[in-house]
Amino acid sequence: MPPAPPETATARLARLLTMVPWLVNRQGIDLQQAATDLGVSTEQLEADLRLLFLCGYGQMPDELIEADWEGGRVFVGNADSIARPLRLGVDEAVTLIVGLRALREVPGLDERDAVDRALAKLEAAAGEAAAPADRVLAEVADGTAPDLLARVRQAIADRRRLHLRYLVPARDEATERDVDPMRVVGIDGRWYLEGWCHRAEDTRLFRLDRVEALEVLDVDGTPPPEATERDLSEGTFRPAPDDLVVTLRLLPGATWVSDYYPVDSVEEVPAADGGGQVIRVRTADTAWLRRLLWRLGGRGYVTEPADVVAEVREGAAAALAGYPDVQGR
Repeated sequence: MPPAPPETATARLARLLTMVPWLVNRQGIDLQQAATDLGVSTEQLEADLRLLFLCGYGQMPDELIEADWEGGRVFVGNADSIARPLRLGVDEAVTLIVGLRALREVPGLDERDAVDRALAKLEAAAGEAAAPADRVLAEVADGTAPDLLARVRQAIADRRRLHLRYLVPARDEATERDVDPMRVVGIDGRWYLEGWCHRAEDTRLFRLDRVEALEVLDVDGTPPPEATERDLSEGTFRPAPDDLVVTLRLLPGATWVSDYYPVDSVEEVPAADGGGQVIRVRTADTAWLRRLLWRLGGRGYVTEPADVVAEVREGAAAALAGYPDVQGR
């Protein structure tokens, strides 16, 4: 089994913001019990507590959080500011109200009553401060037909297998797949079906706006025991252990690529050597990577492996062949 990916700073920050007020209100809790209740290992909890010594609202000793667990019991002090209940600002409240109103209109939503109750409480608490939300119209419109979304949700409820004709843009190919549906999720304004794909014999995500045809089969669609839901907290991309590793050299002006796409590693290049970055990415299909590099217009190129270098060069040459005036310059 491949090692778990390293925890992101965002995920750790979210845990710390939850952990500190939780511990402040449980002074003296057993270290092992605290780790179990928080869903982390004892080692991770101790690492988090050591990090707290560097956190606070200032840099002076009396402005930093104090943590003590040497006796096997955890005490956290000087954390009154972070231990206070979180309160929504006006912008946050308006954002939540707009989001809940959009969610309420999603076709096939089973939890509409819960959304309505949460929305009513939020609007009542915000009062007149929520007035800007009335001037904002939020819609979930990613190209997915409402009927298709509703049929997928019903198939999940009825545990029925789906037959999809699914477009794979990277290969410009429509594939036929039988899928045991597991859940529907919305990420970054897109609807995805997650399910056990019998063609791949693994869990897969399918963008619903790329489903060209869908048939609900009269076949039991219960996923097999080995089918597990992905952790989508960091987005939909999950590299496979056997994916191709490609090294890219990004010149200044193209380093946004390492922020926009998942990468294995980033190495900063000194200004004396031209600046920029050297990054490594994993991919099962280089079609998108070739298009990206052509779009960068020379500000990024592949250094290895050699076959991908040749693919990018040959594709660029073929494109330029259609513009003889450019080649003659």
